[in-house]
Amino acid sequence: MNRPIPGTVEVGVRHILSDKVTGFLVRTRRITWKDNVFRVRRPQSGKQTVELTCPVCDASLLAEVRTEAHARRTRIVFGVLAALCVIAFFAAFAYAVHEGGKTLPEGQSLPALFPVSIVSIFVTFAVTPAFFIRSRVYNGVSLLDAPKPRRRHAVRPVRG
Repeated sequence: MNRPIPGTVEVGVRHILSDKVTGFLVRTRRITWKDNVFRVRRPQSGKQTVELTCPVCDASLLAEVRTEAHARRTRIVFGVLAALCVIAFFAAFAYAVHEGGKTLPEGQSLPALFPVSIVSIFVTFAVTPAFFIRSRVYNGVSLLDAPKPRRRHAVRPVRG
């Protein structure tokens, strides 16, 4: 099969050919692209800048490649942040239910921490999936500079 070679990462350079949004009430987005897969060698330490060429317009793209250890550490950090957000979500939710369900005497208000828990529920509800997805797809390669404004490109990880 197509096994990954140790010390390398597969990167796809995607050239977006068209991006159409249609519809009024229900919007449908249709993106077409052409991509090319490159196998990039990871540096022994630090980071390395590599040049990739777009398969459609022959534009030169610069990508930054980090070591496998750095990419693994970053994935772990994003995963831990996602787990901490899940814990914070449930703790804030439990606190909000506990404090919000109390019957207070007239003239007494909820504790100052109650609005903080409500805000943290909404924030962690939005941020947790982002951290989780980022922890799954981060591969240590990022696009440094985009070419001219008319040409749109993306560097994406390749799943094997």
